[in-house]
Amino acid sequence: MERTPEGTPVGVDDPYEIAGVCDHLTGDGRCRLALQHAGVDHEFAAERAADDYACHVGEQREWQECRHYRSTTNERNCERCGLEEVRVAHDERRPLLEEHHLSYADGEGTSHEITVSLCRWCHAKVHQSFGRVDDDASPDSEAIAERETRRAAENEELGFQSARDRSEK
Repeated sequence: MERTPEGTPVGVDDPYEIAGVCDHLTGDGRCRLALQHAGVDHEFAAERAADDYACHVGEQREWQECRHYRSTTNERNCERCGLEEVRVAHDERRPLLEEHHLSYADGEGTSHEITVSLCRWCHAKVHQSFGRVDDDASPDSEAIAERETRRAAENEELGFQSARDRSEK
């Protein structure tokens, strides 16, 4: 299993099996990095420009073949147990979901950034070595309780209360 630089497991054998579509891939199959940030890697941008900026990985989805591949999460559900994020405006509580890194820099200092969303509870289980990202897991009871507390607060905030009722309190 892949491990962090500190030696704790990341919960997968192969990050590319879990990885999503490249963050740089546009809807029409072109490489946004080469299109908009050619200065990052002139040689790479020139290669992509010669091929009308087409993603050279294409439909094969062999992401490890691209030196600029990156897949960072923007999911609102835990990849492992499915717990949904609930954020209440102006609430300072810790988020239910955290970004979990599946890959870390190798010995040469180069690596692809690959992240998924995990709830705090699954994140702890994965790093404590008994959970895998692809486990068939249910949300922890403490996680469900925290989510429901936030939903109640969210619903209370969305509820309508007339100015008259507010001033009478």
